[in-house]
Amino acid sequence: MNIIERINDMLPYVRIGDAFTTGVDWSREHLSAVFDGIAATVDSLVEPLASLLTTPPAIVMVLIFAGLGWWLRGWKFGLGTALGLGMVAGMPIWDQTMSTLALVLVSSALALLLAVPLGIFIAENPRASAIVRPVLDLMQTMPAFVYLIPAIFFFGVGVVPGALATVVFSMPPGVRLTELGLRQVDREVVEAGEAFGASPWKILLRTKLPLALPTIMTGVNQVIMLALSMVVIAGMVGAGGLGEVITTALFRAQVGAGFEGGVAVVILAVVLDRLTDSIGARTAAAKAQRAMQQA
Repeated sequence: MNIIERINDMLPYVRIGDAFTTGVDWSREHLSAVFDGIAATVDSLVEPLASLLTTPPAIVMVLIFAGLGWWLRGWKFGLGTALGLGMVAGMPIWDQTMSTLALVLVSSALALLLAVPLGIFIAENPRASAIVRPVLDLMQTMPAFVYLIPAIFFFGVGVVPGALATVVFSMPPGVRLTELGLRQVDREVVEAGEAFGASPWKILLRTKLPLALPTIMTGVNQVIMLALSMVVIAGMVGAGGLGEVITTALFRAQVGAGFEGGVAVVILAVVLDRLTDSIGARTAAAKAQRAMQQA
């Protein structure tokens, strides 16, 4: 045995996985009521929304999205949306596409409900920011499949573990960009509010957040894009939608079905990306920034 092997044998074995397993087992045993409540809440959000999106004829939903795109970005994008979603409607996967959309919208909304307040908190508290930042780094570098393991352990298979894994996976950009937007607010503007006697809450709600809204909307966009990428992976745990289409095609080597599912994901991603980007561009702060750049 050489010296390197002896040194390796002397090093202690760090049982991080065992500690994590112990924590998960304890949580499952003592917090089962909490997890049941979470599962019921997620189910009560995803299933009705999926039913709402799949009940009307496909052509009606295509026209709704096309009209929304026309209103937000102009007739060219509206026409492109109609053609893209019309092509998806012509495939035998329209219901799965709408189910994926429902899962993305619910997961993104839940992620933002957690991410935006947390981003505000750490933007106002440098010490908390120093603590949270390494956690966000870990969350962003962790392989996406790892999030499915505890989700399956706590919630079994189905829509709920897919949605919750998506929430955790997509949160970090929302937190980071909320913090960034608030930290980029001009200090002189904040000092002007303080000089007029505005309280910290009023400065936050009426000055900082409106000025940071374009950056926060960029975070919203990133959260939605990550959620869409994750729900496809979540198809492996029974989340349904396009993830199930692609996963089934992978296991059965069905090239055509896999390509159709991939095209539907791309079209849905482009539509959601452009729509959320347009909403952010319509804020008063974004319009003021563009006016200053043109002046």
